[in-house]
Amino acid sequence: MSSTRVFLLASGLARLIERERAGELIRHGYFPEHPARSMHVQVTGDTGHLVLASHSVKDPSEDATEISPAQAEALLGLTAGQIEYLSIAVDLGDHGASLQRFVTPGPLDLISVAFKHDEAAREFQRPAWFGQEVSADPSYRLRTIALAGLPSVPEGEVSNAALHGLLDALDHRDQETEPHPTRQSRAPTSSGFAFDAEDEDELDGLTIEDSVIRDLARSLQPPRR
Repeated sequence: MSSTRVFLLASGLARLIERERAGELIRHGYFPEHPARSMHVQVTGDTGHLVLASHSVKDPSEDATEISPAQAEALLGLTAGQIEYLSIAVDLGDHGASLQRFVTPGPLDLISVAFKHDEAAREFQRPAWFGQEVSADPSYRLRTIALAGLPSVPEGEVSNAALHGLLDALDHRDQETEPHPTRQSRAPTSSGFAFDAEDEDELDGLTIEDSVIRDLARSLQPPRR
């Protein structure tokens, strides 16, 4: 089973990565969550997706449907909360990581490492330049940030070991022969943000019927010829 571990990253190190590597701007808009499922809109460049996630304990899943930019913008206007961040791929050698530099609702830097298997996730030793792990903290989940705002981020100092470790990781990028998959616009996958779930108690008082959203999405579809 795939899983993702998420860590804080010092803003100075994140700025260095941004200067050295290209990224892409991603926006998410979240609708209030149903007990059994949740829905959000994701816009990456000129590509939009409407993502329906099932929270079944036995068989969790995500179903992403590509929609036009106009449809995505219309649905974003109906969401209960939004986030916007710059996503930058970072090669760790044996693993690929993704830096998220948040623009909205405010500054925050997270780095996520996705694994195909839980065992690989458990065995992963974080580099010296990674900050505190927040994988188990629901306040750092994307949906929670969009609906509840930024969490309280602890202050941290950057050591020489952390800086040298990051520079080594950035030097490794020169050995890449193909673009990292996270740089390409594609349908969101569950492995990309397995961390994106939240406690439904934080959504009390927010109610939008799924049928309304679905009807709107259908109405935005161009007529068939």
